[in-house]
Amino acid sequence: MAEQKINIRGTEQAAALFGNLDENVKWICKEYDVSIIGRGEEIRITGEPENVAKAAQVVESLLRLIDRGEALNEQNIRYCMSLAQEEGGEKLESMESLAGDCICITSRGKPVKPKTLGQKRYCEAIRKNTITIGVGPAGTGKTYLAVAMAVTAFRAQQVNRIILTRPAVEAGESLGFLPGDLQQKVDPYLRPLYDALFDMLGAETYQKYVERGNIEVAPLAYMRGRTLDDSFIILDEAQNTTQEQMKMFLTRLGFNSKMVITGDITQIDLPDRKRSGLREIMRILRDIEDIAQVRFDERDVVRHRLVQDIIRAYARAEASRR
Repeated sequence: MAEQKINIRGTEQAAALFGNLDENVKWICKEYDVSIIGRGEEIRITGEPENVAKAAQVVESLLRLIDRGEALNEQNIRYCMSLAQEEGGEKLESMESLAGDCICITSRGKPVKPKTLGQKRYCEAIRKNTITIGVGPAGTGKTYLAVAMAVTAFRAQQVNRIILTRPAVEAGESLGFLPGDLQQKVDPYLRPLYDALFDMLGAETYQKYVERGNIEVAPLAYMRGRTLDDSFIILDEAQNTTQEQMKMFLTRLGFNSKMVITGDITQIDLPDRKRSGLREIMRILRDIEDIAQVRFDERDVVRHRLVQDIIRAYARAEASRR
């Protein structure tokens, strides 16, 4: 058995680390089979030497997050543990940089920040490049962060319009003839984009900008024949575009505009024998300057813990089939 001591500053830091009923440290204890006890201004970690070293790395990383004003939760604790496990602890030093990187403030006053290093790379790529391609599983914040970056650019008057689009492809089910006019028929496909904009701007502000023409949410087919200048353009669910649709979309790019293309190549809903336009551009555009590609993995999932487990299970099943 080994023991390692870590100094802390006062009861407030200890309370933030341990959490309500010690729930924060319980996850660490279970993961590494160690014991973590607070005594005055120090924490004692006991267990097998290798496990104690990893647990100590995680605790020290969490203390740095607390010092930067970050509240601990299951997501960032498990993310720290995954970095310690898979990266040998080398990237844990970068965790504290996430705490200060606020992208924008939502209509409810909540700061939007990247929660993983993959999300941070994604936001930096959007800032630096004209076209950014974000590819990864569900729950990694691809669409939400892209909308946050668009709202930030719009508020800073870097662009005059926000344009959000996605292909109207049904996810493996036939919805039949939906009632209502054309806008009402396509609204179900665009709902995730509406949700993100409502969260950032509030419903009233969103409606005001829509009426002024500053915000447009439309199906991909509406983009044909247009040139989009001074715009921040987001193409969501791009894995369901055909090669022809993707070429059409990319060639809409105008002066002083940015494009963000997001998708998950494991969830393609195109009919048989139709190749995904997202897969194609990941291959043919990979060496072009000012076009960035960011890949997320299951560690970047910021939804419920089970979402990560589900993604891993599907990945294992797919690997075994191959």
